[in-house]
Amino acid sequence: MTQQTFLLQPKVSEVLNNINKVMIGKEEAALLSLVALLAKGHVLLEDVPGVGKTMLVKTLAKSLDCDFKRIQFTPDLLPSDVTGVSIYNPKTMEFEFRPGPILGNIVLADEINRTSPKTQSALLEGMEETSITVDGSPVPLSDPFFVMATQNPIEYEGTYPLPEAQLDRFLLKMKMGYPSAKQEMEMLARTSGSHPIHSISSVITKDELVGLQKEVEEVYVDKTVNRYIIELTTGTRNQSGVYLGVSPRGSIALMKAAKAYAFIHDRDYVVPDDVQYLAPYVLSHRMILTSEARFEGRTAEDIIEELISSTSIPVKRNISE
Repeated sequence: MTQQTFLLQPKVSEVLNNINKVMIGKEEAALLSLVALLAKGHVLLEDVPGVGKTMLVKTLAKSLDCDFKRIQFTPDLLPSDVTGVSIYNPKTMEFEFRPGPILGNIVLADEINRTSPKTQSALLEGMEETSITVDGSPVPLSDPFFVMATQNPIEYEGTYPLPEAQLDRFLLKMKMGYPSAKQEMEMLARTSGSHPIHSISSVITKDELVGLQKEVEEVYVDKTVNRYIIELTTGTRNQSGVYLGVSPRGSIALMKAAKAYAFIHDRDYVVPDDVQYLAPYVLSHRMILTSEARFEGRTAEDIIEELISSTSIPVKRNISE
């Protein structure tokens, strides 16, 4: 879908300006990352190495005055390396909890598909439950809590693909893509000296971010727009070429993402265009296609675009409801 162009919410605009100083031609990826952050969701970035996945997360984290943690996933990483571990202190004769990196506010899960499913589950539990289990006891996570996970395509050797049930934990999934030749030339010019990421500073405090997230929750969604969301998600369950359609969790995710997208564009209400633009990013990774559809070269994004084209769009906002 074509991205809309509207006046941006002031604080969000400052963050995007920071990211654009470091990243070239990644405006859409930056915007979608902020959609997930403000909607209290999480992002999965999937693309080949070297296109700026990690740099995007680092730049976003540096723009926010929050506790940033990075987890480099490797095949030998243990769940306790993610959640933390209790260590016996002989002086106090007690066990002391040493928190893991998941206890940060902004967590970069780098190359999540290079670690074992057991370790992946330690991160995904926190993403879903906003708490982790250590020695049988729940430990609440920080507020705000936001995960941006990166992964290389599953065709690469030595990877552990995320199961569909775990992919469903991410609010949206996106790709970065290669820059154009012109953008790559500008990239070389910018990085010939000191890297531009060193020149940016935080523009949103932790309390401000929490406040923005609360404002997003107050964005109005008309019943007709909610009905439109449900028509799209239920349509995936009856579409030819789809083995497993989008679950009700996907409907909730699309509504929350649309509210954040509307807020970013300085609106206090959601319009159908918001839903249309976000649907491929929010719904595609929640679908499983049949082998016949994959053989024909169809993608989940193609099916969602077909659904959008064939589904009636609500044209009137009923303020009285």
